[in-house]
Formats: sequence, structure tokens, C-alpha cells
Amino acid sequence: MDSRRLELLRALDIDVWQRRDRPPEVVAEPAAVAAAEVAARAVPTRDTVTRDIPAREVVSPRVSPIPAAPRPPQARAVEIAPLVDKPLPDVSGMDWEALSRTISECTLCDLHKTRTRPVFGVGNRKAQWMIIGEAPGADEDAQGEPFVGKAGQLLNTMLRAIGLAREEVFIANILKSRPPQNRDPRPEEVRVCIPYLYRQIELVNPRLIVCVGRIAAQNLLNTTETIGRLRGRLHQLASGRPMIVTYHPAYLLRSPAEKRKSWADLVLAMQTFERLGGAQA
Repeated sequence: MDSRRLELLRALDIDVWQRRDRPPEVVAEPAAVAAAEVAARAVPTRDTVTRDIPAREVVSPRVSPIPAAPRPPQARAVEIAPLVDKPLPDVSGMDWEALSRTISECTLCDLHKTRTRPVFGVGNRKAQWMIIGEAPGADEDAQGEPFVGKAGQLLNTMLRAIGLAREEVFIANILKSRPPQNRDPRPEEVRVCIPYLYRQIELVNPRLIVCVGRIAAQNLLNTTETIGRLRGRLHQLASGRPMIVTYHPAYLLRSPAEKRKSWADLVLAMQTFERLGGAQA
């Protein structure tokens, strides 16, 4: 096994062991090796993200080729959760500056009373990959940036394992303010905050979205399915944008055995990205 595949396996703490009777050979689980071999070919770089790759060179997931979603002209009401007796922000036509200012001044839910800072989002505003999580935690609330604690460090490792730097993607959350004691977001909080996220998606116009965690996935897909059923396959938002669901890095820190499944999701994301890139070339 070459050093590149070893690096990919070890990045997510997938066990790699060496047989005593054959010291030169490093052995890993067959499924992990296969995933690493796919990833070594499929890792997107600045030179390859838009290259037309023949189908025979890519180990394809069992999905049909998907055309890249066009940029919507304004916020799509179909993507917004059902209305409640609170006004939803009118984000249509907002640019980055106006959106950031509106979020920082938002008082549509009570979370603005307890937050330290709004957590707008961070990264490349023209990224081809977008990472979406649930809500800020204590570290994020203190710094005003998503995924900066231990879960954020693991997310950075996951991104490096597929050849992406944190600065190359755009990272955002369903909620822009931290729920007290890191409780789950309430439905009314999601309903008034998620239009901000949809506007960010429109502004970034990513080729692929990776959604981490059950709550974010259920809200984006308007479903009650478990994350175990949602992960491992390709989804589309109402706008037609492709999305892969995987476990939240915080969950992986508590359940490291699930990292293998998360790695499989990342491989699927890379394969999907390559297929989309081929369609655009």
C-alpha cells in the first residue's frame, strides 16, 4: 500500500496494521483499502476539479449523472420550512454584506439574547464544496466562526483526507446563534433562521453540499428519517442541488468506530463531485 493510501486511512483513524510474518507489507481492512484506492484517484485538486474524467476511470456510486443545478435568481420559498406566526426574513437579492448585517441584527428568535456572537459562516465564498452543520457550540459562539472546537479539528482532518483545505470550502450552520447548553434547535428557531442559510447557498452556488449531523439533514430534507438511513446515498435539495449526508464530527469523537462509515460517505461525495465535474466540462 503506498503512502498516499496510508495517509487517507490514517487521517480518519482507520486501523492499519502490519503482519509480523511479512514486515514490508501493511495490511488494512479490505473495505478501507478499496475506499482509499478510490479516493487516491478521485481526490479533487485545483488541477482536476473541472477536468473531464471518463466514466471508466471513476468507480461510480449507484446514482445517475446529475447536472449541476443552475443558480436560482432569488430565495426559493419551496426550500423554506412551514411558516409559523413569526415573520421570515426577506433575504431575496441580499449580497454578502447585507446578509451579514441582517444576521448580526436579527431578533426573530430569543437566541439573540443569550449568544455572544452570531456565527455567520466562513470560507471561500465561491467554493465548489459547502459544508453545513447544525448550530454553533460554545467555542463557535465565543469566536464567531463555525467548527473551531474539537469537532472542527476533526472536520479539518476529514477535509484534508479528501484533498481539501478548510479555506477552499464554505462552512455554515442551520442556526446562526448558539442554543443554550447546546440543546437541539427548536422548530421555530430553525424556521426563522434557515432562510439565511438558503441565501448563503445561493450566493456560494456550490457544486456539492455535504451535510453533517442528523438535525441539519432532517431540516434540509424535511424528513424525520434517521441519519443512519439518510447517509450513504445521494440527496437533492428542493433547488436540485446535490447533497451527501454524513455523521457530525462531534458524534464521531464520541463514536470513533463510525468513522469508517463517514469515510465511505466522503468517498461517495468525491465520486459524486467527479461526476458533476465531468458533466460540466
